[in-house]
Amino acid sequence: MLAPHEDGPGGPSSPLISISGLSKAYPGGPEVFSDLSLEIFPGECVALIGANGSGKSTLLKCMTGVVPATSGTVNALGQNFNGSPSTRQRKALSQQLGFVFQQHGLVRRLTALSNVVHGFLGRAGSWRAWHQSIAPQFMRRRALESLETVNLSHKANARADQLSGGQAQRVAIARALVRDPDLLIADEPCASLDPAAGHDVMQQFVDLARRKNITLIFTSHDMEHAQRYADRVIALKAGRVFFDQQSSDLDPNDLQRVFDG
Repeated sequence: MLAPHEDGPGGPSSPLISISGLSKAYPGGPEVFSDLSLEIFPGECVALIGANGSGKSTLLKCMTGVVPATSGTVNALGQNFNGSPSTRQRKALSQQLGFVFQQHGLVRRLTALSNVVHGFLGRAGSWRAWHQSIAPQFMRRRALESLETVNLSHKANARADQLSGGQAQRVAIARALVRDPDLLIADEPCASLDPAAGHDVMQQFVDLARRKNITLIFTSHDMEHAQRYADRVIALKAGRVFFDQQSSDLDPNDLQRVFDG
């Protein structure tokens, strides 16, 4: 796999996501961030860090068209839009995206396999993805393959409420992977896990992203995770990009300054 920005046979890689002058403010509230510009390249693993309220989650949602920006332009996964994507663009984006959140959102009374099959919901004919017993064979096969990828095929028939926190988050990863996304977004994926499970989940993320050539962006308050697992760290502070550096160039003082008042 080419390193980020590395020249391939066709020349330098183009950004997978490019944002320019992006701002977001909610009606009657303060500006979340202002005039942000940055690029994310194919194959990168990027940590987005910042204090609570710095706009990390909102930025992820704006750059992927989930939430409309107030101003600025976004070019993401081949879709170019100002503020909010069209219905057609939103559908095209959703086909290439995988999301994993802090609260994994599994249906507790359903099996791990059924929860992974849910990754197909939103596609044509996807009403059959509600339960693995009525899902088409190709969906069940892909879901089982995704569980195998995160080393949980032996838990396929276990109910979600019987899984540990780390196992549940790995099922959520499998659910995101079942679509074969080009971009995987993970918003505080380890915040509710103990340290050992958190490292296990992050290692799964990074190994899978590199093996499948998926671009990974994750938010975290854990500076060890940011420096250990990301190629690049982008810090937000006071509504701006505070720094954007390769993780290997950072030291603990750089990271601490993000959270200093």
